[in-house]
Amino acid sequence: MVNKYIVKGILCSLLLCAGVNVPARTYVPMTELTPVVKVHPANASDGKILTMEETILSRELNPENRYYLYVNGGKSLAFYTGKVWGQESVSDGKSEEYVPVVRQKVPEDADDARYASDGAVAYIIGRDLHLIDREGGHRIVARSESTDMSYGGTVSRNEFGIDGGMFWSQDGSKLAFYRKDESRVTTFPLLDITTRTGSLVEIKYPMAGMDSENVQVGIYDVESGQTVYVKEDAFGYDRYLTNVSWSSDGKRIFIQVLDRSQRHMKLNMYDAVTGECLGTLLTEDNERFVEPYSPLYCVKALKKTSVARYIYSIDNRDGYKNLYLLDESGSVERLTCTDADVSYLGNDGLWVYYTSAEVSPVENHLFRISLKTRKVQRLTFEEGWHNITLAPDCSSFVDSYSSLNVPRVINLRRNDGKLMRNLLTASDPTEGYAYTRIDLGTVRSADGKYDNYYRMIYPKDFDPAKKYPVILYVYGGPHSQMVTNTYLASLRRWEMYMAQRGYIVYVQDNRGTMNRGAEFEKAIYGRCGQAEMADQMVGVSRLLTLPYVDTDRIGVHGWSYGGFMTISLITNYPDVFKVAVAGGPVIDWKWYEVMYGERYMSSPQDNPEGYAVTSLINKAKDLKGKLLICQGAIDNTVVWEHSLSFVRECIKNNVQVDYFPYPCAEHNVMGRDRVHLMDKVTMYFEDYL
Repeated sequence: MVNKYIVKGILCSLLLCAGVNVPARTYVPMTELTPVVKVHPANASDGKILTMEETILSRELNPENRYYLYVNGGKSLAFYTGKVWGQESVSDGKSEEYVPVVRQKVPEDADDARYASDGAVAYIIGRDLHLIDREGGHRIVARSESTDMSYGGTVSRNEFGIDGGMFWSQDGSKLAFYRKDESRVTTFPLLDITTRTGSLVEIKYPMAGMDSENVQVGIYDVESGQTVYVKEDAFGYDRYLTNVSWSSDGKRIFIQVLDRSQRHMKLNMYDAVTGECLGTLLTEDNERFVEPYSPLYCVKALKKTSVARYIYSIDNRDGYKNLYLLDESGSVERLTCTDADVSYLGNDGLWVYYTSAEVSPVENHLFRISLKTRKVQRLTFEEGWHNITLAPDCSSFVDSYSSLNVPRVINLRRNDGKLMRNLLTASDPTEGYAYTRIDLGTVRSADGKYDNYYRMIYPKDFDPAKKYPVILYVYGGPHSQMVTNTYLASLRRWEMYMAQRGYIVYVQDNRGTMNRGAEFEKAIYGRCGQAEMADQMVGVSRLLTLPYVDTDRIGVHGWSYGGFMTISLITNYPDVFKVAVAGGPVIDWKWYEVMYGERYMSSPQDNPEGYAVTSLINKAKDLKGKLLICQGAIDNTVVWEHSLSFVRECIKNNVQVDYFPYPCAEHNVMGRDRVHLMDKVTMYFEDYL
């Protein structure tokens, strides 16, 4: 039971942690603790109630959308409605015949085809790297020597912004590619029950503190058919080679080389013909971690004699992901001077275009800055989150945005922001459904330095005189942002499904998540889950003071990092949380992958105390409430060792726990199986909360 004294104690301790002096008998008004920024009003309560199939599978409840891309040299806009393609002129909006781009065909079993500017294409079959040149001739660029070796594929488990392993030079004359050697990496067995007697599928899985992969970068010359490898031996065998990028003339290649500890990075330049290192342009060092996430982007040269310049992005120099001008002598100049995270979009040699969180952390707006005068212009003004498609020559852009009460608007604008025409204004897809009130608000972080944003979904037919159970939905991990000023505040439809059935649903971001700067994101270093829990409990403590919250009926649900947070919360705060459902949870960071795990936790050898504090194995004995764990049995992200080890520890301590595996699911349960999953989650809360 959660009584008023527990609530008062939690609230006061968190406020004191945040640096707020709370004298005895002091009442803290709710409006000061959690100002509501925006409200989405409830629809008529006699509307339709969501079914689980609609909740998981329906596309009709998404706002109407079109996906635009510039074609025909930027003169035309092709768009996809989700069903059909269309095309129109940029200048006057007249309809045109849509002509699909004709590209070289690759074999059906090819993976990850990457096209060059001249029409050539590189692709992977198995572990081998293939190429079809612009004349249609086929060749094998690199053939795997063993099952431990692969070419052209992604590396480092897609960390550091890596989304593939093939990189064409701008003119298509050369292809850089990754070579991955996993011979030292241990394997983990996944059980395939679809075979007659069951089979074990071994995957390479480098766990924290153990041997990792070795990565090299090759450079293939299309004309000569010769390959050279970049000569890089800094930081040893298991360093990371990230953000491969080219000079505009294809003569030099750049790689951000990161050491295994992820505290030291060198941006190196190499000769694309010999592979020799031409020098280190800059270094980055941080006592917690450096995370290179963006390649270099060439600044368009307006004169042939112009010095080659590049756009470089990092959060290590000024506390936020800002843009910097860099040349090949290593001269670095800050370009964007804002205390907010920004993301590069493009440049025309005169202006650099970027999106920024400087208006609000929950909004995304387009800006441009003059390379000559450093004048900054804001180009989007409607509140909300703006997704931008920039023309190749930066002469115009497609702006697709939404906000809490705006489903979607798509406009075409000139590069100075002036409206050319509206392309789409979506109607409210929830009309006729009994969607309930949604608040978008803030709570202070536990250290008192930041506003954390939340969305709160009220129950159907809300009556403040009644008492309602609460479900906290949590993720809380890096590279996430659960709450934004987008339509319905980024609502997951299951949240509304539960609200329609009498629950308050609460979702909040915390320190460690993205788009708030380096200090906010790195607050979790070495102790994953600790700062996150403290921040989440500020929000929960606020909920516990509300007269319409049933303080004896608080539940929590999350998946992946959110599964880790879910079990962390119910075991660390057993007197607050009655019921929890955790999916695919990390249990002990020593069983998680090297790249992600060591960035935030260091290695088990260097940070034994941190691993011990955050391990949920040590918390199994503290479980008091009802806990259901769900996991895909062939999860190759958070392997089965995590959840099964927690179950085993519960058994050893005679603690009851419920468990439900999805035998053919990987990390996420998808398709119609997800209907079953969310029915299972829902029933667990209805049975026990």
